[in-house]
Amino acid sequence: MKKIISIIGARPQFIKHAPIELASQGLANLVTVHTGQHYDYKMSQIFFDELGMKKPDYQLNAGGGNHGDMTGRMMIEIERIVLKENPDMVLVYGDTNSTLAGALVASKLKIPVIHVEAGLRSYNRNMPEEINRVLTDHVASLLFVPSDSATENLKKEGIIQGVFNTGDVMCDMIRIAKENNIIQDVQSNYIYVTLHRPYNTDELPRLNSILEALNQLETPVHFYVHPRTQQKIKSGLSDKNFINIQFNDPLSYFDNLNAMNQSVAVITDSGGIQKEAYILKKKCITVRSETEWIETLKGGWNTLVWEDLENIKMILANSCGNYTHNLYGNGYASQQILDRIIN
Repeated sequence: MKKIISIIGARPQFIKHAPIELASQGLANLVTVHTGQHYDYKMSQIFFDELGMKKPDYQLNAGGGNHGDMTGRMMIEIERIVLKENPDMVLVYGDTNSTLAGALVASKLKIPVIHVEAGLRSYNRNMPEEINRVLTDHVASLLFVPSDSATENLKKEGIIQGVFNTGDVMCDMIRIAKENNIIQDVQSNYIYVTLHRPYNTDELPRLNSILEALNQLETPVHFYVHPRTQQKIKSGLSDKNFINIQFNDPLSYFDNLNAMNQSVAVITDSGGIQKEAYILKKKCITVRSETEWIETLKGGWNTLVWEDLENIKMILANSCGNYTHNLYGNGYASQQILDRIIN
């Protein structure tokens, strides 16, 4: 069997890695390296407990610090592991510092790079994720894209060879969760909200404007707040009376899926949650000026809101257009990816 080193480090990568690991059993020797970019129970351990994933073969402690410092420390440790394991390929996911570190190490050592979730572009070079995903795509040998638009993005950059549209592994993850009765189809009357990007949460005037817009909605808001943002609210906005907003701690991945699935709509600035909202057939408002998932904008299933926060109420009242089934695949992307790798 081919030996593949798989690099993971942040919660979105556990979501993508879980179906790949399950599909690889008996087909490939998957050696997992956890960089430690994120590590807590809700972001990591729950996948081992609820899906029976194996513990990472290597657990690093390279999280924290500035981007360059973090990426450099990851590269040093990953290179040692790659030289020791001598894999046939290195597999990376998404667009984090862990992704870039694994891709750069493998390419320098002339080991083929596999990029799952290739081809995404926000065309906002101020986002670290955009730099990571572009550089990774340009050193990858196999690029597995989740949509036709991702294929077109790569074509514009001259990347044509080794590109395969398999659909999105997050569809696999949701399928697996439903098959294991982890997601319950129960409808409740609230709007699910999560925000984490610095341009929405770090400056108090901006954060206050968003919270005031949410507070004026007719439907109750459940805001799942990152600890860093909780501190911002407590330190600078604690005297505000946001009676329509229920502030909650962050959820584990599967609880998060349930919270989205039970809501009437989703408001976020997360890339992955935009896509999950679409797969779960939830109207989404993205508090950003751009999105990597441009196909979700069709039919009003996803709407970008930036300066005009007062439009959120009107957008929520509008009905969505036609829904495209299997926009991101049929829930079996991981099997297609493994087949391509082995062949």
